[in-house]
Parts: sequence; structure tokens; C-alpha cells
Amino acid sequence: MGFELDLIKDKIEFFDAYSLQELEKKIQRQIENNQAIMLRVHAVSHQTVFSPEGKPYYTASVHFKS
Repeated sequence: MGFELDLIKDKIEFFDAYSLQELEKKIQRQIENNQAIMLRVHAVSHQTVFSPEGKPYYTASVHFKS
């Protein structure tokens, strides 16, 4: 039985929150986690939508690369 390790070269993660501060905290926490496996932020995309009650909902996708 062989044991092989493959490097992660690309990784895309999605985040969501009801406040920008919470969204930033989630993203920052994952940036720190991914730095441990040698991944850096390559691109960030974000959107804001509003619920029928008018409450904003924030989403983001972050592309990490080695």
C-alpha cells in the first residue's frame, strides 16, 4: 500500500454573512489557515443581495493559488 501526497495548487472557497464585518472575519480566518498550506489569495469576487425585508446578505468567493 502506497502513501502519496499531492500538493494543492488551486482552491476556491465561498463565504456568506449578514454583515460585512462577519464576512471579513470568515475570509481572514481562512486566509490564515491556507497560508499554512502555502496558498495565497489570487482573486476575490463579492456580491450583495437584499432579502424581501431589506436586509443585506453578503457573499464572496476567494480563489487561492500556490
